[in-house]
Amino acid sequence: MREINFEREELIRFANELGIEIPKNLGDLIYSFRYRVALPESIQSTAGHGEVWIIRPAGRGRYRFVLIPNVPMVPNENMITTKVPDATPGVVAKYAFNDEQALLAKVRYNRLVDIFTGVTCYSLQNHLRTTVPDMGQVETDELYVGLDKKGAHYIFPIQAKGGTDKLSIVQIEQDLAVCAHKFPSLVCRPLAAQFMQGDVIALFEFEEEENGVGICSEKHYKLVSPDEVTESDLESYRQRT
Repeated sequence: MREINFEREELIRFANELGIEIPKNLGDLIYSFRYRVALPESIQSTAGHGEVWIIRPAGRGRYRFVLIPNVPMVPNENMITTKVPDATPGVVAKYAFNDEQALLAKVRYNRLVDIFTGVTCYSLQNHLRTTVPDMGQVETDELYVGLDKKGAHYIFPIQAKGGTDKLSIVQIEQDLAVCAHKFPSLVCRPLAAQFMQGDVIALFEFEEEENGVGICSEKHYKLVSPDEVTESDLESYRQRT
């Protein structure tokens, strides 16, 4: 079996049968295993070589274990970093935490989405929570709309990860579904942002192909004071293809 459906209410029934104390927040329990913590070894060991179990939404209160190729979505440590003059307001930088909201603020104030995609972008909404057919309730960290030089319109859903949280293919699949449902006339380009060591911000763009969702572009940016961007840095950037 490569897919196993289950419903949230089943957690209560099986917890009672096994004599396990029922968690107060069943939704948070499932969320944790989808995005924050690894599944137990008893589950991981049933996956084939080079595969991993994920939990996809399958409707309101319904979920599905699915086996997919195990391709971790983590920043490439060998990627070259580009310095960007930091335009984050001082008062925001002073009180920002090292979490996804701080990451989204830095991305927004420094127009990193514009720089990364080459499209003029505007933040449309934070934390869009909506319902998608056959999925149920989903949430996107932030939505941008964009306009290119030809006049084409784009929608950029962004997933942000700060601290120890990791990117999940499920979230990118959900973002694609949200855009197809809510913005069918716009070009959807799903993105993700991740804090790295040394205050580096990794940005990813994803594409959906026959074998599933994969990374099609990745860039690393470091926000610095303007005087830290040297002439040699600029010369190096001019030589890039």
